Amino acid sequence: MLFIDKYAYLNKLALVHPLEKMTFSLGLLLLSLLFKDEQLSLITFFVMSAFIIVGAKIPLSYYGKLLLLPCLFLFTSLIAILISMTPSTHVLPAHIWSVTFSHWTIFIGQASMTSAQQLFFSVLGSISCLYFLVLTTSVNGICYVLRQWRLPVLLVELVELTYRFIFLFLASMQNIYVAQQARLGYHSPMQWLRSISMLIAALFVEMFQRSRELNNAMQSRGGEAVYWQEAGAYRKKNWLGMAAIFLFFIIYGGFVR
Repeated sequence: MLFIDKYAYLNKLALVHPLEKMTFSLGLLLLSLLFKDEQLSLITFFVMSAFIIVGAKIPLSYYGKLLLLPCLFLFTSLIAILISMTPSTHVLPAHIWSVTFSHWTIFIGQASMTSAQQLFFSVLGSISCLYFLVLTTSVNGICYVLRQWRLPVLLVELVELTYRFIFLFLASMQNIYVAQQARLGYHSPMQWLRSISMLIAALFVEMFQRSRELNNAMQSRGGEAVYWQEAGAYRKKNWLGMAAIFLFFIIYGGFVR
């Protein structure tokens, strides 16, 4: 089991009802995207990070590693937004930096800087909301709430099966890779190429076998998936706390700023 799936089942907020956690994370995500305010997005990031680290007891080092992957894609996107290029004969718009090479001018415009700044804080707040949901709620709990919201059964089952196979794929790949490393499977370029080809072939065979086993298991139950059993109960103080936070965001985003 990968750590992200393990924490979803074993964190300190695991017994909180999934509807409360989904309402909290998606509500803050919606408000953050709706108001598009940098300070509000930053507050969202710190609030969600506090719930993840302090409330759910997810290790700070692991949460930091999870943030690195989307931040890598974010920074590459920001570079593409920030840097513009135009022929040196053209008049530059308002900009904060420019340099000319031959017949071309590379510059960073003020409008691009504003767009990149808004994008950075919006993505930062959105990532923290989604990580809160993923790290504190199991996929069975999420699918249970989606069924309660009357989403199409086919869509919910596709979400569940896709999630399950992603983690099966990653876990199998990790196990095979560790076994190959223990046998010095990557100590030379030729051995690396041979090990990679064997890894891909083994993964294909294992995923095919697991899909057949899953299909047989579902067929034995009449084609129905295993549903999440509602173990947690709604808590009034959780809903009051969420209402207070939502009210603060609405007042801050709509009237104060």
